[in-house]
Amino acid sequence: MSEDTETKPGVWASLRRGLDALLATTHNRVELFAVELQEEKCRLVEAILCAAAVVAFGLMALSLVTLTIVVLCWENGLLPALAGLSGLYLLVTVLAWRALQARLKARSAFASTLDELKKDRSCLETEN
Repeated sequence: MSEDTETKPGVWASLRRGLDALLATTHNRVELFAVELQEEKCRLVEAILCAAAVVAFGLMALSLVTLTIVVLCWENGLLPALAGLSGLYLLVTVLAWRALQARLKARSAFASTLDELKKDRSCLETEN
């Protein structure tokens, strides 16, 4: 009987330590996820503000440049000037669209959290 009572507290203590380690690891991963979520939120807001500024000032500059070129070419080459500017604007739009797509595909959100979870999983698989 004394042997059974000695092993039970050892088993319970071991189980308690295992659960404590599991909770600590889970707590750590949730904190990491929360930090990365905040960083992604800040990055998104900054990107939106920068994009809005680029669009606003870009449109103003583009309008003034177009108006200046049209006024300069009013007498001799109005149609070729407008056609050339339209083609140039279309080309820049396509290039900007491709750059935006590449930028959105380049970075994976929550990469650190996913890496840590992969490490945790590999540690659990090697112990079994």
